[in-house]
Amino acid sequence: MLIDPDSLASLLATPEPPAVLDVRWALGDPHGREHYLAGHVPGAVYVDLETELAAPASPAAGRHPLPAVADLEAAARRWGIDDGRAVVAYDDVGGTSAARAWWLLRWGGLTDVRLIDGGLSAWRAAGHTVETGDIVPAPGDVRLRAGGMPTVDADGAASVASSGLLLDARAAERYRGEVEPVDPVAGHIPGAVSAPTTGNLAGDGRFLPPDELRARYARLGVASADRPVAVYCGSGVNAAHEVAALAEIGVQAALYPGSWSQWSNDPSRPVATGPEPSREES
Repeated sequence: MLIDPDSLASLLATPEPPAVLDVRWALGDPHGREHYLAGHVPGAVYVDLETELAAPASPAAGRHPLPAVADLEAAARRWGIDDGRAVVAYDDVGGTSAARAWWLLRWGGLTDVRLIDGGLSAWRAAGHTVETGDIVPAPGDVRLRAGGMPTVDADGAASVASSGLLLDARAAERYRGEVEPVDPVAGHIPGAVSAPTTGNLAGDGRFLPPDELRARYARLGVASADRPVAVYCGSGVNAAHEVAALAEIGVQAALYPGSWSQWSNDPSRPVATGPEPSREES
């Protein structure tokens, strides 16, 4: 699921290098392309999360609905991805936006998709160079088919919250309902457990070692392979990072794509506030 910068640099020097995707995006920062143009991994193609990794937003579907698989395939071909070609994605925020590309391409049926552990910061810290300007690759011929990764809808998320383990990947204060900077209602899905995405990362922006991730998720209730696990966040972006962290330790988790942005726009859906269940990590 992860690749370190030195290993990627070695692969980029081979006759069949992976396609590299720069997914520079963060909530409240609309300047991803400008950041990319100022410096990126050599050969990396810019990926626009808002327009290429999501369908148009709506209250009924959420802020980042899944794109139609045909639209995702067309985008992947623009990125230069061929059938059978490895793909590596990165960002500069610990993988929390690049994981959306990782998840979507896995959902579309690709299997050789990885994240740079630590992202662009780790690439630079390892002494590797960056290049500036835009990269426009030759079109690829990849074919995608939806269904490669599990998902749940709102009813499915509610079911997992009662019969399995539903993880809320947002910041703990949003889970508790103390603040809500984006969506119409503060709080969380009843029965969900607080598991902020930031808890997957060490101080340098790399993923925690697998044994530490296992310990973290054991504390949160991931204890049985036959217990369903699903993840949501604000709009289905950071939740993909949580799915990736769980995949790193061998746990398959479903993504709730609509997430809180969909749930909170439906007045028929119940809302919980406060720190319960008590396994919350802050």
